[in-house]
Amino acid sequence: MRFVGLSLGFNGATPEQPALTSKERLSRVIEAAVWSEDAGLDGFGVGEHHTADTEISSPPVLLAAIAARTTRLRLFTGVTVLSLLDPVRVAEDYATLDNISDGRVEMIIGKGNTETQARVFGYTNDDQWDRNEEKYALLHRLIREESVTWSGRYRPDLIDFSPRPRWLQTPPRVWHGSATSTRSTELAARFGDPLFSANVTGRLEQYAELVGHYRERWAAHGHRPEDALVGAGAAAVHVAATSQQALAEFEPIFRKRFLGLKHSFKQQLPFDTLEQAVATGSYYVGSAEQVLDQLGRYHAALGHEVQHVGELELFDPVRRAGLERFVSEVVPVARTQFADRL
Repeated sequence: MRFVGLSLGFNGATPEQPALTSKERLSRVIEAAVWSEDAGLDGFGVGEHHTADTEISSPPVLLAAIAARTTRLRLFTGVTVLSLLDPVRVAEDYATLDNISDGRVEMIIGKGNTETQARVFGYTNDDQWDRNEEKYALLHRLIREESVTWSGRYRPDLIDFSPRPRWLQTPPRVWHGSATSTRSTELAARFGDPLFSANVTGRLEQYAELVGHYRERWAAHGHRPEDALVGAGAAAVHVAATSQQALAEFEPIFRKRFLGLKHSFKQQLPFDTLEQAVATGSYYVGSAEQVLDQLGRYHAALGHEVQHVGELELFDPVRRAGLERFVSEVVPVARTQFADRL
């Protein structure tokens, strides 16, 4: 199993803590990526939002800064909000990043939209899935073809267009982010692409059903079942010497950061207590042995080979200690217990 750090760049003020400046928050994201490489993680991902409580609106620019500070780390997006973007611009931006990072880009594309973001870009949510599918069909060709002639509904036609630069990876791996809809799993299966299950706000059963649909449709489209690749998210990671210590340390964080969320995930959280979140969600909180057991339960349900480890809170000493225990005590064992083909 491979492990990927993540930051969505949330920067909302709380009664206890004012918001950071944009520069401070973005600097912390870059430092978290550098820490991820030093700690031995395999990749680092950044989100994309266009809302007032986040600072990451331009993933390729931020990932380019991370590429300059690292040498080995795979550079993920989480997600590239393709329903809002021009596929030509996406292809050019990430091909540029792929070249300057020596071929380390791992895009995760998704519909990933909200009504607020749609209004900013002049769209509605009525056709967001259709936009996402058409734009991905074009992006797929722009990545693979030297010259593209294309016509569709949501951007001007292309005639013998040669995107530049060309990708260093031939072709790059493009994951499809999936959180709520079989439209994502169907699109990934149709194109023979890997799936990345968000696996953050809901219960395991919700995501296992979507991954099961992906595998069914993968086979129906004529792909070999053993070639399907799946990644999965985590809401949070916190490891301590005992489960009692881990729960006690994480309880106030859970109440403040998760039950008290002010961003768009708030209404989707189905958990009232930390114990519920650990038992039925992707909150990896406990001793190393318990977290390994939980990873095993998720692996049995999803068959995933890449695991992201939630927002890296390195400037909170309690969260940092929990992450360091996870990296030193859980990750080495998980790598041997859960094989991957990457």
